Amino acid sequence: MTAFDHRKYRPAPPVALPDRQWPNRQIERAPLWASVDLRDGNQALLEPMDVAQKRRMWALLVQLGFKEIEVGFPSASQPDFDFVRWLIEARQIPDDVTVQVLVQAREDLITRTFEALQGAKRAIVHVYNSTSTVQRERVFQMDREAIKGIAVRGAQLLQREAAKYPATEWVFQYSPESFSNTEMDYAVEVCDAVIDVWQPTPQRPCIINLPATVESAMPNVFADQVEWFCRHVSRRDSIIVSVHTHNDRGCAVAAAEMAVLAGADRVEGTLLGNGERTGNMDIVTMAMNLYSQGIDPELDLSNPDAIIQTYTECTSLPVHPRHPWIGEMVYTAFSGSHQDAIRKSLKLQKPDEPWQVAYLPIDPRDLGRDYQAVIRVNSQSGKGGVAFVLERDYGLSLPRWMQVELAQVVQRESERCSGEIDSATIYQLFLTHFVADQVPVQLQGYRLDREGTVDTIAADVVERGSARTLSGRGEGAISAFVDAWAHHSGEQVNVVDYSEHAIGSGTNAEAAAYVQLNIGGRRYSGAALDHDTVSASLKAVLSALNRAQAQQSAAA
Repeated sequence: MTAFDHRKYRPAPPVALPDRQWPNRQIERAPLWASVDLRDGNQALLEPMDVAQKRRMWALLVQLGFKEIEVGFPSASQPDFDFVRWLIEARQIPDDVTVQVLVQAREDLITRTFEALQGAKRAIVHVYNSTSTVQRERVFQMDREAIKGIAVRGAQLLQREAAKYPATEWVFQYSPESFSNTEMDYAVEVCDAVIDVWQPTPQRPCIINLPATVESAMPNVFADQVEWFCRHVSRRDSIIVSVHTHNDRGCAVAAAEMAVLAGADRVEGTLLGNGERTGNMDIVTMAMNLYSQGIDPELDLSNPDAIIQTYTECTSLPVHPRHPWIGEMVYTAFSGSHQDAIRKSLKLQKPDEPWQVAYLPIDPRDLGRDYQAVIRVNSQSGKGGVAFVLERDYGLSLPRWMQVELAQVVQRESERCSGEIDSATIYQLFLTHFVADQVPVQLQGYRLDREGTVDTIAADVVERGSARTLSGRGEGAISAFVDAWAHHSGEQVNVVDYSEHAIGSGTNAEAAAYVQLNIGGRRYSGAALDHDTVSASLKAVLSALNRAQAQQSAAA
């Protein structure tokens, strides 16, 4: 047997649920959210949060709209105890927010927990003990009845201590830790025993939290477990079924979403998935998943940069640039085909219709991101990305044939510098390679006369230092100017394509002109910018002619 040998593992057992209903359901509203950043998230940090960081994280969670926040394990940590006391004594808990604390099913710890919560208006006390087979047999070396006895005793102690503080509205929560690795019939048996102690009602329910403490099966298996549990647990109408998924297999969000389909009412998780091992369920990702389906997540995630700033400063953890929904680069496209599709979709997107933009599942502006970073250009980019950047930042709407040619120039430059090309560089490449209306021939002025449909032009130019006037006739200024050049140079010149548009509006608007010429059987492109439309057109022709001369000289 080698060190890397799959034969030492066994697949997770399936749940016998042939008539499962969850695959046919849809999520129609957000679950109850419970943040455990200040507990589960905090214990997973190399350096746990100090008091100032905890206060910042608390303020952020309240601002985002969380109504239930687990704030610590006050019986096991003096800093947690002091933080809970500060929240209560400094009146930092809004009336619509409930604090939650965690405690093991041990008498001394439970007593201390209620002391920490004295004076709270409303609080959730979350008691737990592990119920999985491996924990029972290899960690605690106790049988089923003994483990169930721990849970029942913990439930009784919560009732006893709560009675000492009648001014507080108490909510009891129980977790069969490692629920996903517990036999389903036994998980229900233990939870039923706890529920029998608490005697919840629909008006005053308790919370039964089902943790995938170690994610060890596909998310559909966890959904089956949750549905099986919901079908068989007693007093279902008097309990709030909560789930707490971990990310060992990278499926915590999927497992939580499927669990909601399977009947879960509540989801515990952390911002951006911070948690032990590979992390807890990422509430930001799941909430944004709902948002993208037209469901109100009931959390305000409209300013992700503020979330990221507080998160990184409080946890000292980075946020990956490709993190779902809010990573720095998730709305950035480098691929040419992606860029082209985004550019075209954005042009057709109407303000009053459902969002339909290729490669952008939501409007980045919903998260405070503008379109400045949607399309960025490197060696993998194509004409669509280059065109988008020039139009966005400089108002240039290049015709397709010039997009293709410029994209090749940009790609070569990107490969040369081995990196991303910013819009200023792209613009300069455009000017350098296509706006060549100065050398060797430069337009000084023109006179245009029209007789019927025929224009006569007298164009004053300077060619290699010598001034001269070129004369020609044609239907339109460009045709007349091309005719004048043909008489002057003896070259056969044909206009293949032409495009122009205004940059900006009003009296200061500038004209952009683009022309493609066929000179001696080869095509050459040119562009020009000028406040006068005719001047822009003539200069664009000169740019193409000058480029042709330069390329012919280089080839000679």
